[in-house]
Amino acid sequence: MSASMGVLLGHEEPWREWHAAIGGGRMHHAWLLTGPAGLGKSGFAKAAAAELVAEPDVAQPPVEHHPDILWLERLPATSDDEKKREEGKPFATKRSITVDQVRAMQRRLNTRPTLGSKRAIVFDSADDLEKSAVNALLKSLEEPPVGSIFLLVSHRPGGLLPTVRSRCRTLRFRPLDMADVEAVTRALRPDASEQARKSAVEAAHGSPGAALRFIDNDLATIRKELLGIVENGDADFSRRGALAAAIGARPDRERLLASVELARTICAENAGLASRPVQARLIEVHAKLTRFGAEIPYANFDPGLAVVEIGGLLASAAAPKGSV
Repeated sequence: MSASMGVLLGHEEPWREWHAAIGGGRMHHAWLLTGPAGLGKSGFAKAAAAELVAEPDVAQPPVEHHPDILWLERLPATSDDEKKREEGKPFATKRSITVDQVRAMQRRLNTRPTLGSKRAIVFDSADDLEKSAVNALLKSLEEPPVGSIFLLVSHRPGGLLPTVRSRCRTLRFRPLDMADVEAVTRALRPDASEQARKSAVEAAHGSPGAALRFIDNDLATIRKELLGIVENGDADFSRRGALAAAIGARPDRERLLASVELARTICAENAGLASRPVQARLIEVHAKLTRFGAEIPYANFDPGLAVVEIGGLLASAAAPKGSV
């Protein structure tokens, strides 16, 4: 989601807190941006960093090329992926933000900011830091250089070390209402069909990023087949065949990940209305899908077998015909 859409829609409270801190003259040195993935935390961090380093009467380069904004994220997995990134194509990434990246950042902090008095360091996301990188980061959070402000994006703050959380001021991001999510999809995906947009907004649960992924990966048909499996079962494997056709013969990892996330969402939606035995199965399948999704970016999966796995897990959670 673009930073401008994040500013306009749904994040008024985090912006109020941020602007009050900037205007108050005593800026906390580390901020933890928390909330489910897809709400626009990265877009907020981008815009907030640009505001932080801006100086009156000094021309500011774009955030991506600003010398006083350091952006740490997972790097491309291989040299081929590096080329894909440079060409604007989808690319695979490494498993984590490495300690070498953090140490390179710390070397930069030994110098003065280039264009002004402040420097922003963004971790997108802090959840991706490897263990040694977290320990290295802690040194900077404990003794921050003057003028250096850290912005840590986190989708799962409970997984961060308490020592990291305790050194940060928290900004909480809430799911947007459906009207705002619809406005984001209309602005950023104007060519999407009304049916695709409607399905995306319903499935997104307040996450504009999820809605955009839904549209980009053409998930409406996939959602229909996943719902059919969890609601009716798949004793003769026909619905799994339809699901495979909907996902495609050779889906890329992004499409597989989007399908897993959609299946997880369907489990969560149905668990609240199901009988206790079915609810227990849905919760178990949700956990298995979470683990399965975490493996997809790194494991060498056969796409066809991955689709069978997704469909099989949902089929195992389906309520038997006639059950309550």
